Amino acid sequence: MAGNSLGSLFRITTFGESHGKGVGVLIDGVKPNLPISEEGIQKELDRRRPGQSSVTTSRSEADQVQILSGVFEGKTLGTPICLLIWNKDQNPKAYDSIRDLFRPGHAGYTYLSKFGIQDYRGGGRSSGRETAGRVGAGAVAKQILAKRGIEVIGYTKEVGGIVARKIVYENIEKNSVRCPDPGAAKKMIAKILRVKSQGDSLGGVVEAVVKNCPAGLGDPVFDKLEADLAKALMSIPAIKGVEIGSGFAAARMKGSEHNDEFYKEKKTGRIRTSTNFSGGILGGISNGEDIVVRVAVKPPSSIPKAQKTVDVRGKARTIKVEGRHDPCLCPRVVPVVESMIAVVIADHLARQSLLRGATSVSSIRKEIDFIDDMLMLLLGQRQDLVREVGRWKKSRRIPIPDPGRERDIIKKRLALAVEANLDAEFVRKIFHAVFEHARSIQKGA
Repeated sequence: MAGNSLGSLFRITTFGESHGKGVGVLIDGVKPNLPISEEGIQKELDRRRPGQSSVTTSRSEADQVQILSGVFEGKTLGTPICLLIWNKDQNPKAYDSIRDLFRPGHAGYTYLSKFGIQDYRGGGRSSGRETAGRVGAGAVAKQILAKRGIEVIGYTKEVGGIVARKIVYENIEKNSVRCPDPGAAKKMIAKILRVKSQGDSLGGVVEAVVKNCPAGLGDPVFDKLEADLAKALMSIPAIKGVEIGSGFAAARMKGSEHNDEFYKEKKTGRIRTSTNFSGGILGGISNGEDIVVRVAVKPPSSIPKAQKTVDVRGKARTIKVEGRHDPCLCPRVVPVVESMIAVVIADHLARQSLLRGATSVSSIRKEIDFIDDMLMLLLGQRQDLVREVGRWKKSRRIPIPDPGRERDIIKKRLALAVEANLDAEFVRKIFHAVFEHARSIQKGA
């Protein structure tokens, strides 16, 4: 299944399902000889783990991390780091009675539509349980960022219409909703528990700030820093929107109000902005100010209230989702949001080092290795599609070879080769080899 990896030079791949044996992450692109604290990783996972309080799920998971590779005697080896978290308190039998029903708000129907199979046990791969691997990767990224003085701070900004007005970072971990405003936190907790007792759930807003991020991270056009942040954050289960800086409020402002005016700081000589409506990013590139991000977190979909649905055959049914579920996701989403931001910033730091020539040839080779990996994945996808075409041809008694189509493909690719400054004969040989392989695959389909 594609779409399990994120990043270019600092690259993560998560694995595992909600009620499978375990979840985890593979992290590639970490330089050797960097001190990595297993305790630091565990601390972040403890912030995300279930069963923390009355406003989170009662599923009891210790989320004890095991470092399987990439770290020796507390230092990175420069090889892939694999983190594993075993599932200890999974209860797949709780889903047996609704295995053939599509849970409203969940991905069962869309997964079945795409793959022809679904893991009905708590959502499988689409479950929030998958984010444990992300937090493990984020913990490693945070330790890398800390050496540059960069800090990522997340907190619950809003729950059920109750908004934190006072932002005091020291208060975040002092309450179960991770809200920086103690007064707002009490109201949030009371409302979550009240709605929970009614068999319902609440959504909210999580805000995060990146402090001491250097100017110059991010690339123009498609690899803008805010674009990569938005993709990473929108990939988190339950996130329905992302704002950078002023976000949607910018639509209600004048240019004279929204523009961040520049000035030179006397003490440091740094170029600064007097306001920060841009959220620390201009033209897709960080400007040295705080990066400010907000995400909209939907109310959890698994609720015990009766809801209308259909089963896998399309028959109308009624469903009540029992079991252990969060009444509000914000408290546990906070460390996930921080982690995804840290991963993106770490990746862009690595890219910037490569761009400015501050790295060794080994870093360039890692970039080449990444491209080679992508080539292998794409060739694998092509092979699967070719096999499907072969089955389709056989079922209709259509000849496998198609010389006319092969000639057209080569003609188009040779035109692209000129634009990419590639040797035409090299490209021709590649596609002849690809076609020969495709024919053998189709014959055996």
